[in-house]
Amino acid sequence: MRKFSIVAATALVAAAGLVLSGCAAGGSGGSDKAEIRVWLNGTDTPKEAREYLTKTFEKQHPGSTLKIEEQSWTGLVDKLTTALSGSDSPDVVEVGNTQSPAFTTVGAFMDLSSKKKELGGDDLLPGFVEAGSADGKLYAAPYYSGARLVFYRKDMFAAAGLEAPKTLDEYVADGEKLASANAGVSGIYAPGKDWYNALPYIWENGGEIATEKGGKWSSSFSSPESIAGIEQLQQVYEKASTAPKDGDETNPQVPFCANQVAQLSAPSWVKGSILAPADSDTPGCPDLESNLGVFALPGKDGGAAHVFAGGSNIAVSNKSAHKDLAYDALKIMLSDDYQTILGKNGLVPAKKSLASTLGTDDVAKAIAEAAANSKLTPASPKWADVESSNLLQDFFSAVAQGGDVESLAADLDKKIDAILNK
Repeated sequence: MRKFSIVAATALVAAAGLVLSGCAAGGSGGSDKAEIRVWLNGTDTPKEAREYLTKTFEKQHPGSTLKIEEQSWTGLVDKLTTALSGSDSPDVVEVGNTQSPAFTTVGAFMDLSSKKKELGGDDLLPGFVEAGSADGKLYAAPYYSGARLVFYRKDMFAAAGLEAPKTLDEYVADGEKLASANAGVSGIYAPGKDWYNALPYIWENGGEIATEKGGKWSSSFSSPESIAGIEQLQQVYEKASTAPKDGDETNPQVPFCANQVAQLSAPSWVKGSILAPADSDTPGCPDLESNLGVFALPGKDGGAAHVFAGGSNIAVSNKSAHKDLAYDALKIMLSDDYQTILGKNGLVPAKKSLASTLGTDDVAKAIAEAAANSKLTPASPKWADVESSNLLQDFFSAVAQGGDVESLAADLDKKIDAILNK
């Protein structure tokens, strides 16, 4: 696939005649019968929710159909950049919360500001409202959030005489013990390209990713605090993890179910992947349910660590030829019934009032702890360009392979600064 930067995205969208006012550039937006295409990413949205969306929409709109097209998270920014500026744009799209600013700031999405109250108003997750807004207007509504938790094997913990750790240092030390006691097993599963799970080591050691002052961004991977966190992570790579040094976080349930992982830091909804029935499209290991433990990643000084607040926003394409129908589909996805399905499957609902749908089990409690201390990536409209550049994946993979942390971090800062300050 040809690579496009967010700068290119801006040019493409501008050339297509889209403006921040959210005008109906792609057609009348009427309620005529049509096929509505909804892009959902990965397998995070459960089958039950997909079926509810399709059936409810088609019941409300006889003669119209809704088609869900699953997209890969890998290369998503480039694919959206091309699709949203073309003549064959999808109608409703899911976009990662850290990617939203790249599109809200160039007019790729319909303005939802006048509909915010109808969609949930002040009940919507504020951090995701912020991520989906530009110049005081809402363009991408919250879809769901997720906190990263640590899933662990109770039998391996018991055999090693371990309990849930209270600090990040204990977590790392326990990972080393578990790896040493179980040949071929990751005491902490840490594939080299998984930058999401690398961030807590930086944040808990007092570092930051990038900061903004006077309109200029400064990448901070080479600060003394960040270096301390990255060196602690390198210790994990070398002594606690057997995951591929050049691997990513895709389908972590596979090595977990293959008895190759003692501790797995992953989004809360991965529990569903681990326990998925053997006859499902992506089978898990439901027989391990009684042996599956969970806790919130502990911080440097105790309590829950700062973890990356993953999740998504949902938007109507400004090039949709059927904006009214597309908005009705989006409205269903923000409905209490639909969001309750997400909550019951381990995804934090877009509405604060539906937090109780997560339940009261250990996972729900761990989610509450982790979410209360979660953090977002830098609020720069060009941050998505950093993500799509693969700089972070390449950096942490090099660290995993034993590279010099200080020189690698200094080089990374220069490259990120160049992107953020274009």
